[in-house]
Amino acid sequence: MTDTFEKAGQIAISRRRFTQMAAFMLSASPIALGATRGWAAEGELVFVNWGGDAGPAYDKAYGAPFKEEAGITVKQDGSGPTEGAVAAQFESGKPAWDIVDIDPFSAQALGKKGMMEPIDYAVVDKAKMREGFGWEFAASTYFFSYIIAYDASKFGDKVPTGMADFFDVEKFPGKRSLYKWGAGMWEAALLADGVEPAKLYPLDLERAHKKIAAFKDNVVSYWGGGAESQSVLLNGEASMALIWSTRAGLIEKDSGGSIKFIWDQGLISPGAMGVIKGNPGGKDAAMKFIASAQDPKKQIIMFEMLGQGPANPAADALLPPEQAKLNPVDPANMSKQIALDMAWYETNYGPALDEYTKIISA
Repeated sequence: MTDTFEKAGQIAISRRRFTQMAAFMLSASPIALGATRGWAAEGELVFVNWGGDAGPAYDKAYGAPFKEEAGITVKQDGSGPTEGAVAAQFESGKPAWDIVDIDPFSAQALGKKGMMEPIDYAVVDKAKMREGFGWEFAASTYFFSYIIAYDASKFGDKVPTGMADFFDVEKFPGKRSLYKWGAGMWEAALLADGVEPAKLYPLDLERAHKKIAAFKDNVVSYWGGGAESQSVLLNGEASMALIWSTRAGLIEKDSGGSIKFIWDQGLISPGAMGVIKGNPGGKDAAMKFIASAQDPKKQIIMFEMLGQGPANPAADALLPPEQAKLNPVDPANMSKQIALDMAWYETNYGPALDEYTKIISA
């Protein structure tokens, strides 16, 4: 499954950089808006994802089956549905996009501005979602996590058990690597500083940034993509890193088993589908597509091709043990983790990231 998890990380970084990208990419470009407008036609939908291998995966798992089921062609657009791009589509008055692979907190922010269709839960089945992961303007479709990976060859029999150990360089010597774009890092710092998981939100950013600033001398790098997070461990620069769960299987295999990972105090983040208001294919067809994508067997294809943890809990039983250990929402793994609060991110992510960037760049 090496290719599977390599592909997943390449896609993930683009999505989670939308705050930076939205300010200048596609946000108001009439050329970009017109690039796919010709695709919009009767009897078809345009699904916008994050490019690369996402298109073929989404087509195999969801698009082609939906064509057989509903007679509606689903065309894949890999141009990246940043928040700014989605807003620009709506504001054009003639959106070319129908369904977008979007962060729930972004969909919620846009939806409250009247730019996204409310999810029709008479069509999309909340019973086929994990509890708490269906929003007014976004339906969860997959998961990934930020987890601790560590070089076991450097620690003997000692195994980290959570974020306090990640921040403890006396007990677990060596350099660390953190995520460049902030998400999950605030939670990690607060957990290490003694905040109980149930009391994380609203995040105490002042406390989190103080912890991160004091820890800077122990950080060898702030990775921005999955390949970077792997290399900093594989080349021995860091003894621990907070990485995407989609990289866990890769890094364990590539290190010959010397680099391991834990799910303890991992931080789960959901991905979702949303529908642009006034989409050319119609909201009814779009909702049917989202409902079709809830099929657990289809979500297993996405797990196998892109490393996405399935949103439908019925998929858990379909994964053999060797794959389940890499699934962030396998019951055994999920029970050890904390979900990122999408409502908090909706309101606070931009300013929090600005402050975080200042600290790690200083």
